[in-house]
Amino acid sequence: MTRARWTGVLVVLFLALLGWYLVYTEQIVNAFRSDTVTMTRMFAEVQRGLSAQDPIRADEALVNLQRIIVESGVPLVLSGPGDTIQAAVNLPFAVDLETREGQEEVQAFAQRLAERNPPVGEPAEALLYFGDPPELQRLRWIPWLQVTGLFITFVTGIVVIRFQRRADEDRAWTSMARELAHQLGTPISSLQGWLQVLRLPPGDRPGSLGEGEVAQEIGEDVDRLERVSRRFELIGRETDLGPLDLGEVVHSVEGYLRNRMPRLGPGVRLEVEVERDLPPVRGNSVLLAWALENVVKNALDALAGRGGVISLRAFHRESDWVTLQVRDSGPGVDPDIREKLFDPGVTTKSGGWGVGLSLSRRIVERIHGGRIELMSSGSKGTTFQFLLPRAESDGES
Repeated sequence: MTRARWTGVLVVLFLALLGWYLVYTEQIVNAFRSDTVTMTRMFAEVQRGLSAQDPIRADEALVNLQRIIVESGVPLVLSGPGDTIQAAVNLPFAVDLETREGQEEVQAFAQRLAERNPPVGEPAEALLYFGDPPELQRLRWIPWLQVTGLFITFVTGIVVIRFQRRADEDRAWTSMARELAHQLGTPISSLQGWLQVLRLPPGDRPGSLGEGEVAQEIGEDVDRLERVSRRFELIGRETDLGPLDLGEVVHSVEGYLRNRMPRLGPGVRLEVEVERDLPPVRGNSVLLAWALENVVKNALDALAGRGGVISLRAFHRESDWVTLQVRDSGPGVDPDIREKLFDPGVTTKSGGWGVGLSLSRRIVERIHGGRIELMSSGSKGTTFQFLLPRAESDGES
């Protein structure tokens, strides 16, 4: 189930619980309003009996008053001398007071009522036991209903969060596996090609390549495989960080990209500006170079087929941070994906896997304690910014 669908389920559940609670509360309010009407009727009948000059009309008022009380739904038990049950109304069970069993059953019920509400009257004459009105009984359920609703919402939310986190982790691992296969595939394919060259007689090799030249190319591919292996090894464990010259990292990425620029980004010009006396940062050169390389490759993809300029600038403006900016002159990032650009699986390329920028964020923010953000994006280009902590800020030099 997608995130949007889970969100819809939570919204529907919340609205259903809210609507049910409001309806239930409104029913209780109406019941109490009805009780007010009943009390008013009782008062009117009492006044009628008190003001009546005719005994018959006074008796009618008393009968009407008794009927109103019975209609209220309040359980009432009248006990005479010797605990004999003389009358009972609104009991939660049917009973025959003329039988011994009926008397005992109502007496037991009266004792349960007395535990909650003390009876009124004189024990030597008569006692009136009474229970709670139906509305109060329903009101007692409200806290339990609230707790149940909150519990259901909480459990559902936890399930949704765990499901979504698992889905994000699966997507991240899938993207990581594809990225690893992609990065390993290039040098492996190159090694296979050089192996085919070595199998040819020296005179049939392209450009009359000697074994020394082939060995040098193979060595570069082996170095590339080792670098890829080292990167993925570091990303999955605790990494030792130390004082690092950010300018050296920038220039190493520059050298790597310039050698591959004709293939990766024809018509693209790379500009690099590193401020003099740049303070060291606290980091790991292998991982920071990888993070920067991913962002630059993202810029190369933005300029594919149109050419342009990519500029790398490293400078120090804030006391505890060193800033690195990557700017391209491309068409900008689609507004629909700007907010989730660093999420695993999100990509601006139709055939991409969306792992490069998410890896860069993990490296910069989780491993190095820095920040990476999309500073600006529009028709005139896109700017990404790294903020990396100075080594001195942690007492290192």
